[in-house]
Amino acid sequence: MRGAVSIGRRLMDPLSELVKIDPKSIGVGQYQHDVDPFALKKSLDDVVVSCVNGVGVEVNQASVQLLTYVSGLGPQLAKNIVAYRDENGAFSSREALKAVKRLGPKAFEQCAGFLRIKSGENPLDASAVHPERYALVQAMADDLGCQVADLIKEAGLRRRIDLKRYVTDSVGLPTLTDIVDELAKPGRDPREPFEHFAFDAGVAAIQDLQSGMNLPGIVTNVTNFGAFVDVGVHQDGLVHISELSDQFVKNPADVVNVQQKVRVTVLAVDLPRKRISLSMRSQPGQKTAAAAQPAKGQHPAKPRAGKRPPKGQATKPAGPQPFNNPFAEAFRKAGKR
Repeated sequence: MRGAVSIGRRLMDPLSELVKIDPKSIGVGQYQHDVDPFALKKSLDDVVVSCVNGVGVEVNQASVQLLTYVSGLGPQLAKNIVAYRDENGAFSSREALKAVKRLGPKAFEQCAGFLRIKSGENPLDASAVHPERYALVQAMADDLGCQVADLIKEAGLRRRIDLKRYVTDSVGLPTLTDIVDELAKPGRDPREPFEHFAFDAGVAAIQDLQSGMNLPGIVTNVTNFGAFVDVGVHQDGLVHISELSDQFVKNPADVVNVQQKVRVTVLAVDLPRKRISLSMRSQPGQKTAAAAQPAKGQHPAKPRAGKRPPKGQATKPAGPQPFNNPFAEAFRKAGKR
């Protein structure tokens, strides 16, 4: 039951659930364990922070783990926000965040723009507009003789805004453009729409696979020797680099990427070792001239010479060999006399 709930929550809000997992545990590449672990953790954390702040966080629903990645916050401030919320109820405005223990002016300045409050006292609390620019938006609404809520709802009012009137030394035209764009879609989710994907209904286990089957799949990992593809049997199959395309492939990352939806053909199934060989070529398993052609700038392999003798074993000369020293030459001349 807990597994089903976890899968359902990941479908509803994947970011909020995936931040609870250590990024290193997700698996980020073939050489993950060969790089410096501290440098890897820092790079992965930076990616998570960028994603969290790009999407925004609903402060009245966010977990401690999710709030930790918001700029300006940390583990302790995230715990304080959740504790304050549990004790005093949901936040009604961004200004109410200032009452949280140890959340000072500097931290508020850094995190406020990334925290969202739906149905708050101020409609701008649900947008990415920073509280420092609320007065500017209010001035735009006053000049048009309307409320901020009307400015958000009616596109005609936004088109009447003359942005050049509000340019100052601290607020440039790009910032004003971003504010108006945010008013058009307050709190919009920048992530791409979810695309439905279904595996083959007749395949549920590795025992169901047969050579020659053509199946839909999703790329789960890309390595320097090929790509792993999930076809819905709880065991990823390998598309070798030679089976990725009808053309010669030097780098698999040039052909496929993680989470890409592909069609693959089953080449072979090794049940005892649970290995699945797949192909993405139009003629699976058959070498073509294009596939065998070396990459541009590479030379074809030279034919190998005969077998070399084992190490330590001298080679036998094909016939008598002359000596190559002055004494041998003298004896040779003496023999001719």
